[in-house]
Amino acid sequence: MIDGFQIALGGVILLVAIYDVFQSVVMPRPAVGRVRLSFTLIRGAWRAWRKVAEVPRRLQNRETALAAFAPMMLVTLLVIWGFALILGYALIFSGLHAGLQPQPDSFGTALYYSTGQMLSFSVDGIGATGVATSTFAAIEAASGFGLFALVISLLFSLFNSFQRRETAVVALDALAGAPPTGIQLLETCAKDAMPEQLVATFDEWRLWTVDVIESHLSYPLLFYFRSSHDNEAWANSFGAVMDAATLVLTTIDGGPVGQARLMHKVGTHFVADMRDHFRYEGEPVVGVEREEFDEACARLERAGYQLHSPDKAWADFSMLRSKYGAWLNQTTKGLGVPPAPWIGDRSYLPHRERAPLGPGQRRVA
Repeated sequence: MIDGFQIALGGVILLVAIYDVFQSVVMPRPAVGRVRLSFTLIRGAWRAWRKVAEVPRRLQNRETALAAFAPMMLVTLLVIWGFALILGYALIFSGLHAGLQPQPDSFGTALYYSTGQMLSFSVDGIGATGVATSTFAAIEAASGFGLFALVISLLFSLFNSFQRRETAVVALDALAGAPPTGIQLLETCAKDAMPEQLVATFDEWRLWTVDVIESHLSYPLLFYFRSSHDNEAWANSFGAVMDAATLVLTTIDGGPVGQARLMHKVGTHFVADMRDHFRYEGEPVVGVEREEFDEACARLERAGYQLHSPDKAWADFSMLRSKYGAWLNQTTKGLGVPPAPWIGDRSYLPHRERAPLGPGQRRVA
């Protein structure tokens, strides 16, 4: 006899698993309105994992725990996909139990047979004799080979993208420090008389941003891979280059305006995509106080730059930085990235003492 309920349930599980694998690996291009089950699982698991990982007080212990999430989640997804396929075929074989000889005496036997077909090992004493069971057994064996091939392809794509991302992040340390700042990037280029290096940095990070847009929005798990070096994070490095470009556009007289403008345009595009991807909400804010901006201007003058009028520069700087400042801060906070100057949760950074606020005043995030 055929159990139609088990066959239907198995078919639904197979369709859901194959759909998610197809959307996540075969055709990962993000699109509006698409349901991505694996990403929903990743986002929910990150919230729970972060709460647990941030319990230790030592920063190094927290970073180690947070860094384990992405590799662990990658293995978890592969196990879930494989088990879902095995379970779906097992339900079908259990529903078509008359087509297996000897007939399975329990669902566990059908599950064991399905595991053997998926992993290509022989199951002693059980064979498919019916047309339907033989067909599904052949399809499952092919599914196993296909899944393993896709897994290998996914691993190469993820780690190649991660290495490309981190190469630029590590190289930026020499110019912008660790943690990086846009002001130090500009100071270094001025101190050593390297205007061409500033141009090259904007060009390199513009291409870096395009690469990250394509790879990370296609494979969202990449957002959660953390740098293996202390005081480094891709979001902080990106923010430092964006701040340097914004200062060139609004504050410095005579800088590489064309390259800075291209960097700013591509960067705001990336930030807008991140905002939609992570579903961030809120009003755009500068994320920097006027007194901090004045301190930056003083440092730039000492480095040898000619500056525009402070009031006009602040107005232009506020307008351009508000296009990415708030969303960048939310991204770094959401990913649990240690803050850098001007980026992330700076409330506990000892970079300077602040005077108490007066009645009715509030500090910009």
